[in-house]
Amino acid sequence: MGNRQITAALIGVSLPYLSSCAHFGDKGADMIFAKGEKASADFFTGSAWVNILVAQDETDSYSVGDVLFEAGARNSWHTHPAGQILLITDGKGYYQERGKTARKLVKGDVVVIPSNMEHWHGAACDSSFTHIAITNKTKNGTVVWLEPVSDEEYNALK
Repeated sequence: MGNRQITAALIGVSLPYLSSCAHFGDKGADMIFAKGEKASADFFTGSAWVNILVAQDETDSYSVGDVLFEAGARNSWHTHPAGQILLITDGKGYYQERGKTARKLVKGDVVVIPSNMEHWHGAACDSSFTHIAITNKTKNGTVVWLEPVSDEEYNALK
């Protein structure tokens, strides 16, 4: 069952109705959320888009965003002071912690990132990659950006 069918079943809307509304927003047929804003080249290599779904919850404890990476795109090495959870919704990509082997990711995978763990994530060279990021907030913010993932590091992935 495709994403649109699952969404239709969850909200009780028939597929013909959804098809007639497909022209609204900047969404492809298989996208769950709109593409969002182009990610900053200061923190991303290649083209990526970030759609903030929940800027802050009522307790100001977390934020939720949908991130779409084009093939070969990735973010820089970074940490999250209070951790992060990634829910992979489409494509193929990688998650790598500093000093460890990269983990291949596909739709349906979940990554629980510990607090202050140096890591990066992004698309495989031959596929786009989309994930929902649930990021815990602290008085020190949500992310500490480090250096870019080098082409040598990225191209060494197996």
